Amino acid sequence: MAEPDFFHPAEAMTVASVAAFLKSEFAGGGGDRPIRGVAALADAGPGDLAFLDNARYADQLSATRAAACLVQQRNAGLVPSGTVAIVVGHPHAAFVSVSRRLFPQALRPQSLFGATGISPGANIHPSARLEAGVIVDPGVVVGPGAEIGSGTLLAANASIGPGVRIGRDCAIGPGASLTHALLGNRVILHAGVRVGQDGFGFEPGRAKHAKIPQIGRVIIQDDVEIGANTTIDRGHIRDTVIGEGTKIDNLVQVAHNVVVGRHCLIVSQVGLSGSATLGDFVMLGGQVGVNNHVTVGHGAQIAATSIVKDDVPDGARWGGRPAKPVRDWFREIAAVERLARTGKAAGPDGA
Repeated sequence: MAEPDFFHPAEAMTVASVAAFLKSEFAGGGGDRPIRGVAALADAGPGDLAFLDNARYADQLSATRAAACLVQQRNAGLVPSGTVAIVVGHPHAAFVSVSRRLFPQALRPQSLFGATGISPGANIHPSARLEAGVIVDPGVVVGPGAEIGSGTLLAANASIGPGVRIGRDCAIGPGASLTHALLGNRVILHAGVRVGQDGFGFEPGRAKHAKIPQIGRVIIQDDVEIGANTTIDRGHIRDTVIGEGTKIDNLVQVAHNVVVGRHCLIVSQVGLSGSATLGDFVMLGGQVGVNNHVTVGHGAQIAATSIVKDDVPDGARWGGRPAKPVRDWFREIAAVERLARTGKAAGPDGA
């Protein structure tokens, strides 16, 4: 059985065309060498582009077989004679730019069926409205009154509920489900994402717990990307909102009434409790938990595995369980380590 190659370059590039695209220079000859792929230094072959962003990997650079390597000027002399050095200010950023140009199909989910229109086996309600250019895989269900913008992909077995609005150039991954939701343009939902289901709300009682109706919506603004198997609950009496440009990793839980600002980065296994609010450009490390009704200010950063139970000021860096300013957290860790080592806690002056 032949080994498959899942991604193919969208265009033919050479060392010279890569340098021209990056508005950079390369030394010596080799400008006509083809660039067919991208790879790490240790894995690169004669048709690959690699990069060096850290001098600690100089040994890998000296042994690389790459056709060309993106380097800063100060590291250009480390590039072996068989590899062309392309000098750039930020090698990794340049590497990403070339990768995006070569492999645009890797930037969003693709049709699992190779479809270019509406596939046989899709179930689309007669009252749903799909603009020209929508791609629909087999097994997709689109409910009554739903509206889908042009250039959007609905991958295999995705479910779109009644009245849902999806903008243009979106990608809804295989098995994803959307109800009670409005999506902007260029939104990406990966496989198994759940959007718009009930928020978890019950009025406790001695005999039983009464379910609280969740009658809000989910609003996902332009250019949001949401990783596989993440869940975003609809609001209770107001909307759950994901702001423009925010990127959410796999396996994240966003509860009802949560408001996430613009251009946030939320790493895997984060849990945002009901009515939590994140400002713009917030970064949450993996497994962070944010308590209900807590506000994390604009530009704040929370270290992985932290538990946030209090409001976080704008621009702050917090960590710990419970989370606190990083300097206080580190001081506590040092005190505990000292106590474990010596049996004596540090004094007020740290002595």
